Amino acid sequence: MQECRWGILSTAEIARKNWQAIKLAGNGVVSAVASREVHRSQQFIDLCQARSPFDAPAIALGTYQELITSPDVDAIYIPLPTGLRKQWVIAAARAGKHVLCEKPCASSADDLREMIDECQQAGVQFMDGIMYMHGNRLPALRKAIDDPAILGAIRRICTQFSFCADNEWLSTNIRLNSDLEPQGCLGDLGWYCIRFALWTMKFEMPHTVSARILTERKRHDSPQHVPLEFSAELQFSNQVSANFYCSFITHHQQWANVSGDRGYIQVNDFVLPYQAAETSFDISNAEFVVDGCDFSMKNRRRTVQVHESGNSTADSQETQLFKTFSEIVKSGKVDDRWADYALRTQIVLDACLQSARDESPLQIAAEAVA
Repeated sequence: MQECRWGILSTAEIARKNWQAIKLAGNGVVSAVASREVHRSQQFIDLCQARSPFDAPAIALGTYQELITSPDVDAIYIPLPTGLRKQWVIAAARAGKHVLCEKPCASSADDLREMIDECQQAGVQFMDGIMYMHGNRLPALRKAIDDPAILGAIRRICTQFSFCADNEWLSTNIRLNSDLEPQGCLGDLGWYCIRFALWTMKFEMPHTVSARILTERKRHDSPQHVPLEFSAELQFSNQVSANFYCSFITHHQQWANVSGDRGYIQVNDFVLPYQAAETSFDISNAEFVVDGCDFSMKNRRRTVQVHESGNSTADSQETQLFKTFSEIVKSGKVDDRWADYALRTQIVLDACLQSARDESPLQIAAEAVA
């Protein structure tokens, strides 16, 4: 296989960004786009083709099923609402299509297990769309975190991912409909925070979570409220703890901090790298000094620059995501690690939401991932 032939299932806004990433990756093409109305598919193709053209324009389809069964598609990117993903991931797997699924992957861990099982039985790749997992910065971060001279033993992981939506967005967006996005800001934003903590801990699972829904809201047609503002504590072994905060009503922030007993690492844009800049992170090793009557805090701080543009370019994280996925498809050998990462994230997310609903800490069984 020379190129991975992609089908895009839906004309969601983020799919425009990923169309361009497929083009820049250089080892894939968009061969078809499906919407519930063929003219919407064609409008999407025309817009994307004008900005980032493939030699052969994608085919516009008027039903999702046409895309699922298309002989011209090897892999399907699914940015449908969370409440609809299970049906179409399973349909894609049964049709022998590889699946790149937007996050959160499912409405529950049980649903995700079923989705992954179908993909594994069909021998197709399953992966979630966490772009920063594929960027150049993460290996550099891993090296720094694992260096005992920099961080020492990990003690605390903190993240925040938030944006401040206006009233129109809060009144109309699907993220406030519990049928479509039942986890609200926890699913949309908290997924990234949970994944970062798990990645930092080399995918060790926390044994206890304690969470709170700080604010909730629903769209006019939503059966139930969904989290609008959410915080959680995760307890790992060896006295390591993690905290995250996510919100639709707090100004744009996307920072991560990993603290050890010798220093700490700060990332100011761990989800979406700032535009037109190389990615970076800061390493700090502070020292409290007492000299007679002088009390001071001295800090040895340095910034690590990583060659990875924040723009949609050939080395950006979204491009690397699609390049990695397409290479897996072309190789003919599935990498089950990615499904495992997604399932672990979903299990922790479910536990956080249950803890918040019950207003009580919740333990995660050691065999939960099995």
